Amino acid sequence: MSPLSKTAHRRLYVLVGAIVSLQVYLASSYTHFSPDRLHLPHASQSHSSPEQDNAPAYSINGQIPPDCPPLPGLDNIVLVLKTGVTESATKLPIHRNTTLRCIPNYIVWSDYDENIADIPVHDVLYNESSSLHQLPDFNLYTRVQEQGRDALTSHDLSGVREESTAFGKSNPGWKLDKWKFVPMISHTLKQFHSPQNKWYVFVEADTYILLPNLLSWLGRLDASRPWYLGNQMQIRDILFAHGGSGFILSRPAIEAANGIILDKRGYWDAITQSEWAGDCVLGILLGQAGVELTWSWPMLQLAPPKEIEFFGMNYGRRMWCFPAVSFHHLEPGEIRELVRVERGIVGQRGRADEPITWRDIFLNLARPAMVSDEDGDGVRRDWDNGASEDKGVTLSVQDCRDLCAADRYCLQFVRRADGTCLFGRDARVGGHAPGAESGWLTERIDKAAKMLGSCPRVDWG
Repeated sequence: MSPLSKTAHRRLYVLVGAIVSLQVYLASSYTHFSPDRLHLPHASQSHSSPEQDNAPAYSINGQIPPDCPPLPGLDNIVLVLKTGVTESATKLPIHRNTTLRCIPNYIVWSDYDENIADIPVHDVLYNESSSLHQLPDFNLYTRVQEQGRDALTSHDLSGVREESTAFGKSNPGWKLDKWKFVPMISHTLKQFHSPQNKWYVFVEADTYILLPNLLSWLGRLDASRPWYLGNQMQIRDILFAHGGSGFILSRPAIEAANGIILDKRGYWDAITQSEWAGDCVLGILLGQAGVELTWSWPMLQLAPPKEIEFFGMNYGRRMWCFPAVSFHHLEPGEIRELVRVERGIVGQRGRADEPITWRDIFLNLARPAMVSDEDGDGVRRDWDNGASEDKGVTLSVQDCRDLCAADRYCLQFVRRADGTCLFGRDARVGGHAPGAESGWLTERIDKAAKMLGSCPRVDWG
């Protein structure tokens, strides 16, 4: 196991032989791009969405709505959202009224030009060499360019929910995705090259960023230095930022990377073909450009709130008092819930300039979900809370609970459909799992949370 993978929920890369903000800002915007700024190979298709219904005004031509709060540093960031034709219609609309609403500078890169929920989506692969387009990885791309969305098969779409293996996923959209990373760097810099563009923030369609926390974090850093900020991952001896957690490049860093790309484009195509993860390719690229990764866990997370171990400690850091900046693997409903929680925290405080910590996320989102079913027996049915310490088979969930209660360090338990009882020594919500029965020893959890403190000072690392 890689030394970078220490919590049960963290994605493992292996190679064998690898907001705080005012609530008005949380309600999505987009920036129109004039034809002379962006290559559009063919006419866009438009896809509406329920997320558009009763939507407030969103940004046009870089002008954000007047009710968006002033956020210091906002004009200095470019948000780059990467998606693909197999997922964009379902994952992108929620961002119109949340992530993108008050951001003046952003772009959405994909493998197909279209318009989704009034968000322009741009093909980042349009000028890749014809020889690349002949590769099996580009089969989906070729079909969609020729036939549009009618070319998508049930296999193409079903792969969106496919579980990752040690080598990622095997569906066509995922195989194509790795080819977007290198051209995304060059095309983004070409579109956003103003001196005011100091930071380039890269996310995916199932990522959510707490924007004020992000801006507070970046405001503490010298943007004139080459920064590569990300949730650290490793393949072989290659350290890189996990793409879905979000990663950030300062202007000097993205310029250095682009210079390397332009000098050796064919070389980077070969590297991309030989690797299976595009974010790993970027790690190689930035390493050769002399830009080292700055480890950014726990601010950046590769999981949704339900999978996070809130009492966890990793890389010498306890996450509790760190600011929460990103989440990954989110369904649209989970993004909506995060927005609700952000609004609630801001409303409770009556101010928007205090960072939201992981403690805040735990108390306002995770802890309320650690509840039993309505029958009051302390058990939540068809639910697996992620407890992972195997204690063998028990005859009943009550037996499993009793075993947990007898262990002073056990905070939660689950009895799976096969009767296996497992303990958890951290606090995690988990998710739906037919046949599983879960419970939390909430008095112990609350005591542990109290012992971790109220975070009078935010920990920035």
